[in-house]
Amino acid sequence: MYAKNLFQLAVIFMFTNQAFSQIPTVSNGTIKHLENFSSQYVKARNVDVWLPPGYTTNKKYAVLYMHDGGSLFDSTITWNKQEWCVDETMTALRKDGVIQDCIVVGIYNGGPLRQSEYFPQKAFDQLTPEQKERFYAAEFYPGYKMLQGEIQSDNYLKFIVNELKPFVDSSFSVLTDRENTFVAGSSYGGLISIYTLCEYPEVFGSALCMSTHWPGMDKKNPDIPGVLTDYLQAHLPAPDSHRIYFDYGTAGVDSLYKPYQQQVDKIMVAKGYSEKNWLTKEFPGASHNERSWSFRLHIPFTFILGKKE
Repeated sequence: MYAKNLFQLAVIFMFTNQAFSQIPTVSNGTIKHLENFSSQYVKARNVDVWLPPGYTTNKKYAVLYMHDGGSLFDSTITWNKQEWCVDETMTALRKDGVIQDCIVVGIYNGGPLRQSEYFPQKAFDQLTPEQKERFYAAEFYPGYKMLQGEIQSDNYLKFIVNELKPFVDSSFSVLTDRENTFVAGSSYGGLISIYTLCEYPEVFGSALCMSTHWPGMDKKNPDIPGVLTDYLQAHLPAPDSHRIYFDYGTAGVDSLYKPYQQQVDKIMVAKGYSEKNWLTKEFPGASHNERSWSFRLHIPFTFILGKKE
C-alpha cells in the first residue's frame, strides 16, 4: 500500500507543473496570466494572479500566495481534471461577508524540481551527510528519484519575497504589510508554506497548510520528521502576530499524517499558540487530492482571511 501511495504521488508531482501557455478559465473574477516569470534565483515559471469580481484600484486588497498554482482554478486544464476551486470559494465567502477583500497569486511549481524547491532547506541542513545521501537516493518508484536536483527552497523563497512580491505590490492595488500577506499550499506545498512563515515572519502573517507532508516520503528516511519538528521548535514565529492552519485526511497518503501532525501540535501548544491563532483539523475519509482540498477550503480561508472584528 505504501509503495502504491508513493507511485500515485509521483504521478501527481510529475504532472502538476502545467508549465503551459494555456490560461485558466475562472467562474468568478479574472486571471492575469504572467507567462514564464523570470527569476535570478530559480527557473522561470508561470504565475496566475486572480482578481475578484469588482476588483478596483479605488481600494486595497490583501494578497494570498499559493503554491502549485496550476491546479487552483480550472480543472479542464489539469492532468487529473481536479482543481482547488479557489475563485468559487473565495467569491462565495466574500459575498457572505465573512472574509476580507483578497487577490490570489498562484505560483506554478518547478515540475521535476518541485520537491527540491518545496522541502525546507534549513531542516534538510540538519541531516548528516549519510542521511542526506539516502534522501537524495530515495525513489518514488524504481528509476525515478524523488529529488531531481539540489534542495533549493531558500532560493525559491527569495524569488517570492525579493522578486514576485515587489512586482505584485507595484502592479496591483494591494496591502503590502505582514497582516495582509498570506501563504498557502498542500502536501509538500504545506511544508514550504510553514517554512515560508518561519523564514519570513516579518513578510507573511499567516500560513495555510493542508495535508502537510511530514513523513519524508520514504521509509528509508525516518530522520525527516525529526528535523522538521526540530526546525519548527526553533523557528516558529510569535503567536501574537501570526496565524497557522493545519489539516489532514484519513484516506490514501493522508492516512500517514496524524501521528506527525500530533507532534507538531504539541510544539504549537508549547510555543503559546491557541484557538485564536492556530487550528488543526482532521477530516475523516478525505484523501490526498485537489477535490478533497476544495471541499474544505472554506474553513481555512475563513480562519486565515476572516474579517477583523
